[in-house]
Amino acid sequence: MVQSLNTKVDLVIDATAFTGLTDYGKIMIGDKGFEFYHGRDTRKFIQIPWEEVNLVIASVLFKGKWIPRYAIETKKNGTYTFSSKEPKKVLRAVREYVDPSHMVQSLGFFDVMKRAFKSIGKKKAK
Repeated sequence: MVQSLNTKVDLVIDATAFTGLTDYGKIMIGDKGFEFYHGRDTRKFIQIPWEEVNLVIASVLFKGKWIPRYAIETKKNGTYTFSSKEPKKVLRAVREYVDPSHMVQSLGFFDVMKRAFKSIGKKKAK
């Protein structure tokens, strides 16, 4: 078994990590970091200390009624995407340790399309 980063645990909840294939397990949020442990394979785990978290990106739909997934962008190792049973509870627990200005909403479908059309227009202008 892997040694946990945390000395005090705030929340443990069932979750899914989207790392290539979907991995099912549990998220543990504590005083030292964000951790994901695979349900069956003890070698598959993700440990992110709070000092490494750059942004927490939430995909918000229906004006905040539904949050299907959220991502944690680290300073060095890229972005990790997760979903869980109660995402609002998870994001509230994360907010205790991450500055709320570093928690953002992802772009919506129409925002992505708008940016794509703007970038096409800029390419043709050159």
